[in-house]
Amino acid sequence: MEMVVKKFQELNLEELYEILKVRSEVFVVEQNCPYLDPDGKDKDSEHLMIKENGEILAYARILKPGISYSESSIGRVLVVEEARGRSLGKKLVQEAIDHIGGVWEEEKIRISAQEYLLKFYGELGFRAVSEVYLEDDIPHIEMVYEKKGER
Repeated sequence: MEMVVKKFQELNLEELYEILKVRSEVFVVEQNCPYLDPDGKDKDSEHLMIKENGEILAYARILKPGISYSESSIGRVLVVEEARGRSLGKKLVQEAIDHIGGVWEEEKIRISAQEYLLKFYGELGFRAVSEVYLEDDIPHIEMVYEKKGER
């Protein structure tokens, strides 16, 4: 198993196709939510993948400040159905947090989380900062992660 992070321009055609495929499988088909996944933000994002034997098992899009929010963000977080139950989601999101804090040196991350994942993100240090709202007819909540400084 390998953790890979690439800028959009570094993705090869096979990776881009696989990313769009797994995002559609999870967010459009599995969640029965028709929406336009390629939203124009991919080109300005970094793409984090957990791969095994060349296949994407887990994926997240990492966005710099100013793309979705004034803070950095993590989105399109998924684990393919056959890889669930292996704690890959936590490994993936922790790697995204570490990348944002270490490589980009950003201390704050804002996400739009599906409401049922409140506990999952809470265990990783995110806290809810909004009321529940509908996004594509799915209950979401804004959450923020703030790096704890050494004081």
